[in-house]
This record gives sequence, structure tokens and C-alpha cells, in this order.
Amino acid sequence: MSESPSFAGRDIVSIRDFSRKEIDHILDMAEVMEPLAKKGSDMLHGRIMATLFYEASTRTRLSFESAITRLGGTALGFAETKGTSVEKGENLADTVRVTEKYADVLVVRHPLEGAARMAAEFASVPVINAGSGAEEHPTQALLDLYTIRKELGTIDGLTIGLIGDLRYGRTVHSLAYALSLYKVKLVLISPDILQMRKEVAEEVSKKIEVTETPSLKDHLRELDVIYMTRVQKERFADLQDYEKVKGSYRLVAEDLDKTKKSSIVMHPLPRVDEVDPGVDSTPHAKYFQQVGNGVVLRMGLLGLVLGAL
Repeated sequence: MSESPSFAGRDIVSIRDFSRKEIDHILDMAEVMEPLAKKGSDMLHGRIMATLFYEASTRTRLSFESAITRLGGTALGFAETKGTSVEKGENLADTVRVTEKYADVLVVRHPLEGAARMAAEFASVPVINAGSGAEEHPTQALLDLYTIRKELGTIDGLTIGLIGDLRYGRTVHSLAYALSLYKVKLVLISPDILQMRKEVAEEVSKKIEVTETPSLKDHLRELDVIYMTRVQKERFADLQDYEKVKGSYRLVAEDLDKTKKSSIVMHPLPRVDEVDPGVDSTPHAKYFQQVGNGVVLRMGLLGLVLGAL
């Protein structure tokens, strides 16, 4: 029997830093956390997590806080920079070097690409990337993989469609990298100006079959996973470009008549109008289950990096 990968003290900055074996181990640990999410645990009693969120968040921040609380630990930090020393001009490196004196692990969300990697270089405690600009969001990719495996029983052998904003959507960048470690077919569906970043598409294409297309309806029948994303207005330098593409894809309940009975609809949320509320009541809708899965996945991850698992 092979030894389990070691994660104690490790940074979670990019999904590309992990092998399939390591990712599968994280997913296995999330499964172990399922009963503990309901009854609680003192596994991380006395441990403190600091959330440094320079950018808005609901699910990521609250699920991390929920995760450490359910394991007996404590959360502190900020959800916006207002009222912090960042307003006085303190740089990220100094904020990291200060807050690591208060906590055992740092969870960082920042609008600039590379910010999480830089934070990890300055910190002596583990840093978890909770979203860095339009670059990556590794823990979202992990909870997405966990959702797929939980709902469909496997990841291998599936055809997975990533739809919408593939240029600025950091969730789909991390997810594409992660999926390239599995035996899947990937269909990238977006308007031309929102196509997957070239460096991501090229790297992923070397490992798995990738199709790029602007048409969702032409591929609905073959998809096992329909992963919708919103067009992110806040990432556009030119709002005229946003206006051109903001309503490019809209999934309604009737569209699901054309899909496999077993297909699932996912979304990292928040949604705007790309998934109609009528989809919510169909058996295909799994985006609110994703939210719950984020708690157990992050419970497992915190247990791993803090050496409790």
C-alpha cells in the first residue's frame, strides 16, 4: 500500500502544483469530513485561520470560516480592506508578515494575479489561494471535482463543457488544469473574445481532447457536466466589450430536455441571468450542492495543511 501524500505546512496556490494522486487524496479527505460537517469535531481546536480578502466574496469566505469552525478552530480577518492598514498604504507582503503572527494558516483573495504566490513567499505559515485576479481559484476547482465525483461516481470517461467567460474566469482556469489530469473530453464554449486563455488551452490540449466552439446548443446532448459561468463585468477594461457578450448564453429548463438524463448543471456562483431559476427545480441542477461541498472540501484541506489529517 502506497503512502498518502503529505500536505502539512503546504501552500495551496495553484492546482498545477498537485498530481492526480494528491488531488484524489484531497477528495478522499473531503469525503471523510462529510459526517464531521454535521456533528462537528475538535480536530483543529486551538488553531486559527486568518482570511485576508481584498476582493468581494460570499461562498469562499463563509465556507472557509464554516469549515474551520466545524473542526473546532477559530477564524479572524477582513472581508474588505476598508478599516484596515491597507487603506494607509500597507503592502501585501507586510500585511502577510503581520497576520501570520496571529494565525496558523492564511486564506488570501486578491484582485492581482500572482498575489497568492507572493503571499506564500513571505509567509512562514501555509497560504491558501482563495482567488487571485483572473488567474486561478484552486479550492473552487477541488470542490468542483468533488461535486462531479460525488454526483456521477467518477471523473474519468466524462465529457465536460465549460461555458461562458473562459478568459477572465479564474474558476475555469483551475478546473481545466485539474481536469487535464483525468481521462475526460473537454468542450470549451465561449464567444470569441472570451475564449480560454491561450496558455491554459495549449497546456490542457497536450494531455486531453479539447474542443473550442461558440455553440452551446450543438453540444448539449454529449455533455455529462454543463458548467456555466457568468460574464464578469468587473474584469472588463472596456464596458462596451462587456455589453457585446453579457447575454451570450442562457440555460433554461427546456434546454435540459436535450441532455442526457444523468447530466448535471454546475455553476461557481454568483449567477446573473445565465442559468434561469426554472433550472433550479430540475434534477440536473447541482450548483447549490456545490456550495455545501465547498465546506467539506475546505474542512479536509485545512485538516491536511494544518497536519491534523
